[in-house]
Amino acid sequence: MPPWNPLVGHLYFCYKITLKSPTDAHPQYLPGMARRELPDLGPVFYLDTWPFGPQMLVVASTEGLYQISQSHSLPKHPGLRYFLRPIADGVDLVTMEGDLWKLWRGIFNPGFSAAYLMRLTRGIAEETEQFCRNLEELTQGQALFRMKDLTDNLTMDVIGRVVMNAQLGSQVQSNPLVDGLRMQVKWCSFGADANPLKRFNPLRPIVHWYNSHRMNEYVTRVIDSRFAELSSVQGQPEHASKSIIDLVLTAYLSDHPSRKLPDMDQTFKRFTINQIKLFLFSGHDTTSSTVCYIFYTLATRLEVRVQVRAELNSVFGLDTSKTASLVMTNPPLLNRLPYTTAVIKEVLRMYPAVSSTRIGEADFDVVDEAGRHFPTQDFLVWDVVQGIHRDPAYWSRPDDFVPERWLAAPGDPLHPIKGAYRPFSHGPRNCIGQELAVMEMKVIMALTARQFDITLGYEALDRANKSKGVRKVLGERGYQLTTLIRPELLCLARLDLHDKLPKLLALLHVFKQSVDTFQVVNAGDNSVQILCSRTKRTIAQNSIREPIIVPGS
Repeated sequence: MPPWNPLVGHLYFCYKITLKSPTDAHPQYLPGMARRELPDLGPVFYLDTWPFGPQMLVVASTEGLYQISQSHSLPKHPGLRYFLRPIADGVDLVTMEGDLWKLWRGIFNPGFSAAYLMRLTRGIAEETEQFCRNLEELTQGQALFRMKDLTDNLTMDVIGRVVMNAQLGSQVQSNPLVDGLRMQVKWCSFGADANPLKRFNPLRPIVHWYNSHRMNEYVTRVIDSRFAELSSVQGQPEHASKSIIDLVLTAYLSDHPSRKLPDMDQTFKRFTINQIKLFLFSGHDTTSSTVCYIFYTLATRLEVRVQVRAELNSVFGLDTSKTASLVMTNPPLLNRLPYTTAVIKEVLRMYPAVSSTRIGEADFDVVDEAGRHFPTQDFLVWDVVQGIHRDPAYWSRPDDFVPERWLAAPGDPLHPIKGAYRPFSHGPRNCIGQELAVMEMKVIMALTARQFDITLGYEALDRANKSKGVRKVLGERGYQLTTLIRPELLCLARLDLHDKLPKLLALLHVFKQSVDTFQVVNAGDNSVQILCSRTKRTIAQNSIREPIIVPGS
């Protein structure tokens, strides 16, 4: 383990490590940076941060993570249960154990299957269209704005549509369910705050009660409405389910044909309400963060942006105004985006949204590849996804953004090693919403990647905040924060098609040493298509032909 001091444990070592990162960098970078500092430190080691944190066992190897999540799934840490209780009343799929967890996971699994979600893409596309309209309005001005605020609202509305068949409308107005959930999260605690005034705030129970009442009242109305409608049309195929909760309630009615509103089993209803709130919380923030990193990637990596746009053009055509309708009417088109999917996977590898904490057990040791035993009793066992995703033992060029690794054949040095990719965890308790998250990201990329150019606002932010000191993590300005896992700030600029041609010609002049040829082709609809062939290494390693649509003269 790292150098340990009998008085301060590993606190001084951690302090020295964190000096090399921005002060607001997320702690999940720490284990990986510790291993970079100490090359002989293995992927399983103890970390003593008492009294500011629990004593923990860091696990960042494929074998170790298999042991704690698959061969012997350790229970989630009590701190996580404490944090989620005000949101899901202590009965949530994240912290449930045993037969109760199996029952409710089985109830919701069918609704999160890829086949069923394909039927719900219309709602995702419609909410993303509203997101695009909001971006278009914002790009009319020059003010910077936080992209995460917009993506939070988008993903919240998508979860509302997919899970409840409810149009929350948080992208255009206030919503009591969304407002209550956000306020509830702000007042949540893991029960280990160093500040006693924050840890024992007497207002917290009152705030939690008020927000729980608001959220439960809203979700109850939705469930009652869906239950009443489904009860009245039971057995009529033309009234197929339109959301995950519809599927759950339809199955419930099939098992209880005599049930009529208001006779729904109250235990079933309570558990269902709490799972919906959990999905809204856990599903919207993680996906929102990843969408921000996708935009960050498209803004900072020209060759990725070019190839993503080329693939979208080949699948959806050059008329971007038809993309949403194509997604709605022909959802399987989303399965014809291998490079776009590879970009999403690589974003999830480099910027995993979450890690997992579990509690150790008596007589259970983690055994590393060298055969060393690490007892887990009384330790927080930390499943460090960020650490394994950047480990050169498992990844070729771990700090480089290489979507091609997800297209490489087995045997290729780039091909991922089994068990090393874990953004959604592995085993029976993996993320139930992973298919929805990836599908949502594909739809968002399909509708935005060709419509908008992203401009990062870090320099303006630095000037405004008079920022000093270290500003990058692992060479990136976009890094995960202590308070929220997200890129720090993004500014968006729309593709101004009305003056695209002169700008493009100027661009070609600037890159005349990099652009071999370009060709202007009449594309109809009062526009032209300019095909640029870039083959120089200063632009991309491979030959790329990027079609760009501009207005005709």
